[in-house]
Amino acid sequence: MAAAAAAAVGGPQPPQPELPAAGLALDKAATAAHLKAALSRPDNRAGAEELQALLERVLSAERPLAAAADGEEAGGGGGGPGAAEEEALEWCKCLLAGGGGYEEFCAAVRAYDPAALCGLVWTANFVAYRCRTCGISPCMSLCAECFHQGDHTGHDFNMFRSQAGGACDCGDSNVMRESGFCRRHQIKSSSNIPCVPKDLLMMSEFVLPRFIFCLIQYLREGYNEPAADVPSEKDLSKVLQLLEPQISFLEDLTKMGGAMRSVLTQVLTNQQNYKDLTSGLGENTCAKKSHEKYLIALKSSGLTYPEDKLVYGIQEPSAGTSTLAVQGFAGATGTLGQLDSSDEEDQDGSQGLGKRKRVKLSSSTKDQSIMDVLKHKSFLEELLFWTIKYEFPQKMVTFLLNMLPDQEYKVAFTKTFVQHYAFIMKTLKKSHESDTMSNRIVHISVQLFSNEELARQVTEECQLLDIMVTVLLYMMESCLIKSELQDEENSLHVVVNCGEALLKNNTYWPLVSDFINILSHQSVAKKFLEDHGLLVTWMNFVSFFQGMNLNKRELNEHVEFESQTYYAAFAAELEACAQPMWGLLSHCKVRETQEYTRNVVRYCLEALQDWFDAINFVDEPAPNQVTFHLPLHRYYAMFLSKAVKCQELDLDSVLPDQEMLMKLMIHPLQIQASLAEIHSNMWVRNGLQIKGQAMTYVQSHFCNSMIDPDIYLLQVCASRLDPDYFISSVFERFKVVDLLTMASQHQNTVLDAEHERSMLEGALTFLVILLSLRLHLGMSDDEILRAEMVAQLCMNDRTHSSLIHHIPENPNPKSGIIPGSYSFESVLSAVADFKAPVFEPGGSMQQGMYTPKAEVWDQEFDPVMVILRTVYRRDVQSAMDRYTAFLKQNGKFPGNPWPPYKKRTPLHPSYKGLMRLLHCKTLHIVLFTLLYKILMDHQNLSEHVLCMVLYLIELGLENSADEEADEEASVCGPERCHDSWFPGSNLVANMRHFINYVRVRVPETAPEVKRDSPASTSSDSLGSLQSSRRPKVLQRENSGTAQVFSLVAERRKKFQEIINRSSNEANQVVRPKTSSKWSAPGSAPQLTTAILEIKESILSLLIKLHHKLSGKQNSYYPPWLDDIEILIQPEIPKYSHGDGITAVERILLKAALQSRMNKRIIEEICRKVTPPVPPRKVTAAEKKTLDKEERRQKARERQQKLLAEFASRQKSFMETAMDVVLGQCRDNTEPKKLPITEEEQIYPWDTCAAVHDVRLSLLQRYFKDSSCLLAVSIGWEGGVYVQTCGHTLHIDCHKSYMESLRNDQVLQGFSVDKGEFTCPLCRQFANSVLPCYPGSNMENNLWQRPSNKSLQDLIKEVEELQGRPGAFPVSFSSETNLSKEMESVMKDIKNTTQKKYRDYSKTPGSPDNDFLFMYSVARTNLELELIHRGGNLCSGGASTAGKRSCLNQLFHVLALHMRLYSIDSDFNPWRKLTQLEEMNSQLGNEEQQPEVPILYHDVTSLLLIQILMMPQPLRKDHFTCIVKVLFALLYTQALVALSVKCNEEDRSAWKHTGALKKNTCDAEKSYKVLLSFVISELSKGKLYHEEGAQECAMVSPIAWSSESMEKYLQDFCLPFLRITSLLQHHLFGEDLPSCQEEEEFSVLSSCLGLLPTFYQTEHPFISASCLDWPVPAFDIIAQWCSEINSFTERHAEQGKALLIQESRWKLPHLLQLPENYNTIFQYYHRKTCSVCTKVPKDPAVCLVCGTFVCLKGLCCKQQSYCECVLHSQNCGAGTGIFLLVNASVIIIIRGHRFCLWGSVYLDAHGEEDRDLRRGKPLYICKERYKVLEQQWISHTFDHINKRWGPHYNGL
Repeated sequence: MAAAAAAAVGGPQPPQPELPAAGLALDKAATAAHLKAALSRPDNRAGAEELQALLERVLSAERPLAAAADGEEAGGGGGGPGAAEEEALEWCKCLLAGGGGYEEFCAAVRAYDPAALCGLVWTANFVAYRCRTCGISPCMSLCAECFHQGDHTGHDFNMFRSQAGGACDCGDSNVMRESGFCRRHQIKSSSNIPCVPKDLLMMSEFVLPRFIFCLIQYLREGYNEPAADVPSEKDLSKVLQLLEPQISFLEDLTKMGGAMRSVLTQVLTNQQNYKDLTSGLGENTCAKKSHEKYLIALKSSGLTYPEDKLVYGIQEPSAGTSTLAVQGFAGATGTLGQLDSSDEEDQDGSQGLGKRKRVKLSSSTKDQSIMDVLKHKSFLEELLFWTIKYEFPQKMVTFLLNMLPDQEYKVAFTKTFVQHYAFIMKTLKKSHESDTMSNRIVHISVQLFSNEELARQVTEECQLLDIMVTVLLYMMESCLIKSELQDEENSLHVVVNCGEALLKNNTYWPLVSDFINILSHQSVAKKFLEDHGLLVTWMNFVSFFQGMNLNKRELNEHVEFESQTYYAAFAAELEACAQPMWGLLSHCKVRETQEYTRNVVRYCLEALQDWFDAINFVDEPAPNQVTFHLPLHRYYAMFLSKAVKCQELDLDSVLPDQEMLMKLMIHPLQIQASLAEIHSNMWVRNGLQIKGQAMTYVQSHFCNSMIDPDIYLLQVCASRLDPDYFISSVFERFKVVDLLTMASQHQNTVLDAEHERSMLEGALTFLVILLSLRLHLGMSDDEILRAEMVAQLCMNDRTHSSLIHHIPENPNPKSGIIPGSYSFESVLSAVADFKAPVFEPGGSMQQGMYTPKAEVWDQEFDPVMVILRTVYRRDVQSAMDRYTAFLKQNGKFPGNPWPPYKKRTPLHPSYKGLMRLLHCKTLHIVLFTLLYKILMDHQNLSEHVLCMVLYLIELGLENSADEEADEEASVCGPERCHDSWFPGSNLVANMRHFINYVRVRVPETAPEVKRDSPASTSSDSLGSLQSSRRPKVLQRENSGTAQVFSLVAERRKKFQEIINRSSNEANQVVRPKTSSKWSAPGSAPQLTTAILEIKESILSLLIKLHHKLSGKQNSYYPPWLDDIEILIQPEIPKYSHGDGITAVERILLKAALQSRMNKRIIEEICRKVTPPVPPRKVTAAEKKTLDKEERRQKARERQQKLLAEFASRQKSFMETAMDVVLGQCRDNTEPKKLPITEEEQIYPWDTCAAVHDVRLSLLQRYFKDSSCLLAVSIGWEGGVYVQTCGHTLHIDCHKSYMESLRNDQVLQGFSVDKGEFTCPLCRQFANSVLPCYPGSNMENNLWQRPSNKSLQDLIKEVEELQGRPGAFPVSFSSETNLSKEMESVMKDIKNTTQKKYRDYSKTPGSPDNDFLFMYSVARTNLELELIHRGGNLCSGGASTAGKRSCLNQLFHVLALHMRLYSIDSDFNPWRKLTQLEEMNSQLGNEEQQPEVPILYHDVTSLLLIQILMMPQPLRKDHFTCIVKVLFALLYTQALVALSVKCNEEDRSAWKHTGALKKNTCDAEKSYKVLLSFVISELSKGKLYHEEGAQECAMVSPIAWSSESMEKYLQDFCLPFLRITSLLQHHLFGEDLPSCQEEEEFSVLSSCLGLLPTFYQTEHPFISASCLDWPVPAFDIIAQWCSEINSFTERHAEQGKALLIQESRWKLPHLLQLPENYNTIFQYYHRKTCSVCTKVPKDPAVCLVCGTFVCLKGLCCKQQSYCECVLHSQNCGAGTGIFLLVNASVIIIIRGHRFCLWGSVYLDAHGEEDRDLRRGKPLYICKERYKVLEQQWISHTFDHINKRWGPHYNGL
């Protein structure tokens, strides 16, 4: 031993060949123990060397891989590689354990685990929990075990399926509050854990470095630099497969706990170890080779190549620089797209454009290290390097993460990770599996960067922020293209190309997500906001997204290909720009942070200025193009808003000059105009995707990062710019300037007539939003939340989760309102009422909804907010409809109301300037013009326009500046104001200003031209008017019309002035306006000038409008003349809701209140008699609606006529005995009657069906087959249930209807080929029709007459009738039609049933079998109806099931068919029941199997057989006769069963007591006598013998009293009586009596005529009194008993079993479910499949029997049927009800179709959580479960659930 070991010493010489064999022979444990001892000595050098040598030999890297390679060449070499690996691992385990057993060693190490942290690492799809109440970081997560061990009751938590993987944070107080720790991790256990003994882990410290080095060498060996054309995935995954055991071994070590982790940390981070092992291998060729491979792999790891450093010296390389220099710009922009494949980066030789940027970037990067090649100093660093190279193999990731609970390691690993960040980005970009890789990266980084302390440390020590920003910048630079916005040719701006994989696949996501994560830490964000260089770089990054995904309007034909790049663009702006922005904003909440805001705003404006220069922007946006992406504008806007709202910064100090503001407003305004264009269908040729963009822009996840900042920025610009300029810009952008003319006709040079109206509506609506929105102008967070919530609730009632989804949340999780937070819930309860989930009778299930409170509708409904937040225009309509309904309901307003005017939150003082828009002449001219046009009924004006005009006027009155001082002055000189439209700019004053004449330009065809030959009277005044206006007019005449166009010109002038004043770039302005769209003066010769006489003021127009709207002359009467109070307290509720008339009245009242002059003028106008209003033309649209109404009315009348005709015709069908078919019989398979037990395990053999099956097979064993089949019923499982909707149609009609369905190619939920259809009247699902038997109504009374014949006579008649040959009754012989139908129904019924539920006879296809099948159909339907009635007939009357029942018709069909089979006439059970036989006939046929003894027959089956054998319709007295005879048999069976049930003593006692009374008069009606007789008869046989010990088990211990015996007898007979009563009810139409449960027996028996009606007694009711024996009782009983005796001679046991029938079954129920869904989920979601022992992807549980099945699982597939479908056939004969465990949803399978039924588990807000997406706790909803059960029992799944689809057996 020593010698062998000595031989191994001698430094690292290459191992000799015979050594391995010797090594194998050595006892590993002994060697290990020896070495351990050697190393424990103080002088352990020798031991150490010995160990080194051994390891060198065992872990030599060349053997396994070489062997593996050879093996592959040789064709998968046998045990070669595997064996060596195994051997090496075995050695390591032995050495670590130092000679002991490895398992014991593990246990020993675990004992020293100071487990303060859980740190459990999981991979994707693992179910974990997140508790917001306990989390400090939003990324906090807990494993299920820690979560359930901790106390989180009442917390805001949810369960989630991990997407990228994660780790449990339990015990980490940096990430979560300690109160949430679980029991295991609460104790800070470091104190009481003993110190680790040195020798325990000593060997590990020696062995592990070599082991890890060996692993690294494998990784180096296995890596091949991929060739340009061959993807290297295959090779990589091969190497990883080989290394699986090694990595798993390391992973297991990490799980040993803290002690082992700290050893591993030492090994991984020790730089000396690494140096020694990696450098000291000069002479070893293998190691040399692997080292070279390593160097090659390293080469491309920096952002640049080492030899290209010289480039950074050159600032602006000339165009002719060598290619080397070009290559320096790794990943230059992809414009030219010549890919240089020799190099692994995608490069191209694009010169100028990309280069200018790149040089700028690289010079700004402070940290040179990120540019250089990586240098590794420890095992950890190289391991991470290879992990990245191999694209993050799951095992490696888990190993690296498992180590994180070790604090020292955590820091080292984080630094290493940051060091490799650029390399990660490069690998990610090239990866083919970028999704998986992204998830793995985030899996790691989220563990590192969520910890604020750690993030801060790395930021300070490793320049984390610099690295991240630079890496992001580099990443995006690889996909830049030239921007085509504005100036296509000369633009210098570059944007990302949204079509590139990098954006399309969200490849940038992990990096951005890390960046957002670290910015959520205050300390890190502050560093970022203070660092000017970083801010510049970041703005540079953001500008790559500015103007991306540019849309150009298609004007000629539709685009061929709709690009879907907009998804990528919106996602990129949200994730890469907006989320970091929100992260930064969350740290700018207080005054002290003003400096940060100034920095951001400053660099933002610089970037914007650069951008305007780059795209060559002057003052006009390019026509017909729009981009929705302006992140720079939005950064600027949001920081401004924050500065004013939270930091008390002076707004003007951060605003730029006027020129910049003008430029800033252009693009956001362009977006608003484009939205209107898109909704006006002007972009329809661009395809649907442009609508998609318009919707996404306002959608809840995007709106507060997109439209809200845009509108806010426009509000800021409007408050600081000249109001006339702003207003005219708006109308110009919206292209409706030409429309704003007084003339009745006009020409619009830029807009088609069809779009004018909606664009005008758009422009006005935009102004209203701009002026009334206060989101950033003074509302507090709670007010905003409330407004958002009210807007959402007004559109529709919402569930809690959809509210959370629709309310724009701040995208950064750490700031603002978290849904579910306190404020959210309190606001919700303030504005909404909860409507608990209800069930509508149709079966559609509602969820718990919130609906606005009445006072919210009354005071807070804000149409402006609704319009802003609606993605679909229909939602605005929906809100208005609901508002209308509310007003009607509360009697506040009967008609169609207009949107109410809502008071606004006061403006923040900084934005007061915004209100100047309402007080500028331009707006007043527009309002005046529009009012005039509406009054004159010009085309293209809608109610919506009027509504918005009035809204603007009202806003102006509400926000008027109080400058009414010059009121009197302005009266004295009205002539002064002729030169322009209005005297001043105050709306209150301008409202009363009369405008007399207006000069307009009109087309020559216009009516104004002909009319306008001015009379001499007015010409003077006209002249004077003209002379005073001449200068203005001239200036105006260049353009289309007099008033507003001048303002366009003025706007231009102002713009020029501002630019000349503020810039030295005047030369730019002189550029000729080629893009200008306005025509030169002479280019429209067909325009001519006309002068209109107007003579109106805004006030007079309003009053006339009032008359016009109300349709009455002089309808307006100033209310203050009657009630002076109104002026004192103007807030009058009567004006707050109403239509246009109310709005006008409200405005006039406000105008009167604001100034005395207005009040006087209003009164004056009202005194004058108003001129008649031009007659109102009915517009086309209105005509349309009128037509529609008329058409509808006519249709309704037609329909009613038809229905009435139908009804009368139908009566005629019923009365004239035509062949009418009863529509829609529904064949349906019956569920099992019921599992009786409710235990954990559910046994299927105690169901009713199983018992019946056993019974039948027993009988078949011993008796003649044909008679067996008459002795029982089948269909307990898989029987056929027939139900109808009750509508009837002609046979021929049905045929043609089916034809039409066949030709109808629409995809229906049913298959016509299988005969399925929907009822043409009520659309209910059906698959057959049932012929109605004609004439039954006529003779009914005839048959029901009571007859006075004796029972004996009736018995004879019955027998004769049954004996007749079974042909169809003569009356049918001519009408073969009906008989055909009858046959087809029988076919349908048969086909519905699965074969195994149909064939019970031993000779398949025997007539007996069909016979059995037919009467069993009747039985099934009767039994089911009984179940629907709750299992008894106490309630009486017709039940709900009765409505669907069609037993009468079904009986006819069955009877006709039964009579086609003649029953063996030698054996008709009727004879046995009613006649005594000669005894000897029994002995004749011994060799044959005997008939079934009559006492073993099922009496109910006999009843059906007897009745169906009779000719139809049946006579009532025959029916009663059959019932009486059968009751006698039944009673005897009851007595026999009772006698078998009791014990020997009781029997003998009864035998004697009864025998004494045998000769009394009513002996035949006394059960005691009969019982004693039965006992004495049966005692002759062996039935009561051989009782033995086993018998005691069956005997019931209770003593039988006469009451309990009577009860037993009654219970035994009741099921028969119930079925018989139901049958009588259906056949003869008699009502069922209702009664108490205890008297059910007596009531039913008297109803059936078993009891003489006069029988009314006080003493307790005795069942025997119903008996009416057809022949002397004792004789026939003796005869029946002898049959039993002869059978029990041979088979006493079976004989006894067959006699005891269990008569009482509980009603069927589904399984009971637990209260909390979590109990089901936790048990089943990890349960393995019994076939493949894997956890199924979609586990499901059958709710009928509790079987666990795999939905869609291929493992359990049998002959192309998946398991759920199979189970539904076996368990429910085609009906299955399954709970999908992972989705909490119930799925129904019915035959070949399935449907999703919904969930019976709801959360605290009464909502389903399908697919457990929200992961909130769910509780059972008992009502829903009851509905499900009800539908199952009553077979109404098909009728109630509408959404069925085929499952193709794939479930």
